[in-house]
Amino acid sequence: MGMIALGAFDQATAVRRTTDGRYDMRPDPRFSPAAPSGDFQPAVNGGVLIAAMLRAVLDTSPHPHPVATSANFLRVPRIAPAQVVVSWLKQGKTAAVARTSLLQDDQLMIESTVTTGSLDGGARGPALPEATQAAHALSWTAEPPGLPPVGECVPVAAGGGIRDQVDLRLDPATAGWMKRSPAGIPEMRGYFRLRDNRPPDAYLLAFAVDALPPVVFGLGAFGWAPTVELTWHMRAVPADGLLRVAARCRHVGRGWFDEEAEVWDAAGCLVAQSRQIARVGR
Repeated sequence: MGMIALGAFDQATAVRRTTDGRYDMRPDPRFSPAAPSGDFQPAVNGGVLIAAMLRAVLDTSPHPHPVATSANFLRVPRIAPAQVVVSWLKQGKTAAVARTSLLQDDQLMIESTVTTGSLDGGARGPALPEATQAAHALSWTAEPPGLPPVGECVPVAAGGGIRDQVDLRLDPATAGWMKRSPAGIPEMRGYFRLRDNRPPDAYLLAFAVDALPPVVFGLGAFGWAPTVELTWHMRAVPADGLLRVAARCRHVGRGWFDEEAEVWDAAGCLVAQSRQIARVGR
């Protein structure tokens, strides 16, 4: 049987184990963002880098899903060989916690903690106590973001870097910045998938929460907006199909802004949430 060719995203997030707890990877310029001017930034999308780190964590995790990830971006990784180091702080029956670092030339670039667990809802091991079963059965979800039909949304054209990899269709209400006429509200909403139609999974969700243009584009701040800290939660295993992503900001000031995002799958299920603090683009 012949080998299956990996798509660009899986190549960009691939890791190779070298010794216990250590992996090689390389940031991929195909996932470098571009400003509206077309100028490419000296950085790979933070969500793509986190996805690579998650591959290293899940390689030895006792649980299949990254339930919670918190990452601090200390320096901008270069387009050069890098290493991911994983150490386990806890490996419990329902959750495990790892510390993971991305380094270049032994210099720390990204530091994160990852909690893994199971979100598939399947029965494993002995029967759960009645009280635990009742807790698992409890379910409530807020309303998903309102988006126009995908055919009425504004496509972000390919044009090098990350734009060549992502099929992004923006809600017209948040797409005015594309014509240098921002709406004056720090919000972004749209449909998201890879151009090669790769099915969504945990790794793609790590990218999706950071894949929309920065919300401050809606205020006319078009420069590169580097993330300083990002936390995201995986809430469910996504169904195949288009993802809906909605991001908003609560406060911009003194050179800083926050951004919180939700990701919903094609079946209308909330599959990921995130919150980050970033610098206003220069």
